[in-house]
Amino acid sequence: MKILAIDTATKYLSLGIYDNGVFYEHNLETGARLSSLLAVTIKRALDALGLKVNDLDYFACGLGPGSFTGMRIGLSTMKGLSWVTRKPIIGISTLDILAMNAPYANKMIIPVMDARRGLIYSCFYRQANGFPKKLSPYMLISKEELIKKVKSPCVIFGDALSLYGDDILKGLPGATLLDKDEWRPKARNIIKLALIRVKEKKFDDLMKVNPIYIYPKECQIKHAHK
Repeated sequence: MKILAIDTATKYLSLGIYDNGVFYEHNLETGARLSSLLAVTIKRALDALGLKVNDLDYFACGLGPGSFTGMRIGLSTMKGLSWVTRKPIIGISTLDILAMNAPYANKMIIPVMDARRGLIYSCFYRQANGFPKKLSPYMLISKEELIKKVKSPCVIFGDALSLYGDDILKGLPGATLLDKDEWRPKARNIIKLALIRVKEKKFDDLMKVNPIYIYPKECQIKHAHK
């Protein structure tokens, strides 16, 4: 079994390839260069392993929330590959992927991603059988709202800490804050979550899978009328 996995919802391109039990990972800070680097990076990764796109069995893609442009570029690319190869696509929330970075069985797991405009993307999880189980919807909230919602010991991590870490720790003095190595989605975790979906045969409809938008009004495309 071979899987290509990517997440492009943050400033990093997280890319992984799973080849019959072996994980390969590549992480690249792309910023505004994602559109010019994504296809090239995928090709180089496949070439390095002696693989062709048609050798892949599944395509797994982070759906966000996160960068509007990044999510669209990443998912469009993976949908294109799924279409031309006629292989299944698996969409996974970037928050679910990020939650895999915190293997804490006795604490609430809280990834926090910078959503700009003074807001945070987040979701609450508990570990269940080695994987994060959602306890809340995906949220777009302020740091004050986040602090009010937390009622139990927790571990918090993600790039929103670079902006709000001091305030969050002041409001939640018992919280554990993870260091920067755990602030980005990891391709290995995309693959681990995708493997569960493969086992359960839960694939996405290529025509219906979309990025997870939590800023709905800003993400609608308005058609100009003459």
